[in-house]
Amino acid sequence: MTDKSNAPQHAVHQLYLYRKSLSTKPFGARGKKLVRCDLCLLGEQFCTCALRQLLTSTVSFLLVMYNDEVLKPTNSGRLIADLIPDTHAFLWDRTSPPQAMLALLDNPIYQPYLIFPQQYIESHQPVINHVDTQQLAGKRPLLVLLDGSWREAIKMYRKSTYLHSMPVLSFSPEILATYALRKGSHDFQLGTAEVAALALEAAGEPLNGAVLQKWFDLFVESSLLGRNRRAKDTLTPISDYQQQYLDAVHAAK
Repeated sequence: MTDKSNAPQHAVHQLYLYRKSLSTKPFGARGKKLVRCDLCLLGEQFCTCALRQLLTSTVSFLLVMYNDEVLKPTNSGRLIADLIPDTHAFLWDRTSPPQAMLALLDNPIYQPYLIFPQQYIESHQPVINHVDTQQLAGKRPLLVLLDGSWREAIKMYRKSTYLHSMPVLSFSPEILATYALRKGSHDFQLGTAEVAALALEAAGEPLNGAVLQKWFDLFVESSLLGRNRRAKDTLTPISDYQQQYLDAVHAAK
């Protein structure tokens, strides 16, 4: 059994348990017969909980998660909460947004930024490509991510007026094209954790961004191995991914 003593439950773990408590039947994820760790949701054989290390960061994250997204073993939003201590997570509700989430956005210790592609912004929100923390007068940047499929993220943005008044952190297609490991139909369609890694770099924490990227790489490889989705002749030892992550952690300390 993997030692999980250094991996306490975080906001996404708690939201997962809450969402699961509302379900009337088990979530039908791919590989549902796989015996999974109840924290990282990877196969027990490839559990990464013992490797998880919290980083020192002046950046905070807010994940607004579509209804079933938090239940998906492939969701990478939880990886942000694995590493960044001040990470918050809420389920999106079109008509009744969580009051605790709205209070967080109004908290004077934070300056919220919505991470979203500039070309889909429908209001007159200012758009930036980096966060200058020296101009925040002591406030912490609170980076808001809409966690769901691309279609769901657009829906969440369009139907949530509280997202329309904050500055938008957006990345150019050129940056995304060189950064992306997994591409959808557009270059900007990265995994949630990949976008967060970019955002950390844009907020002046490139080493933390590199750790999150390596944590994501390890997560993807462990997930594929757990589902037998890697041909044996193309396998890179999982220990290589583990070491790359640990080396990034060491560099960030």
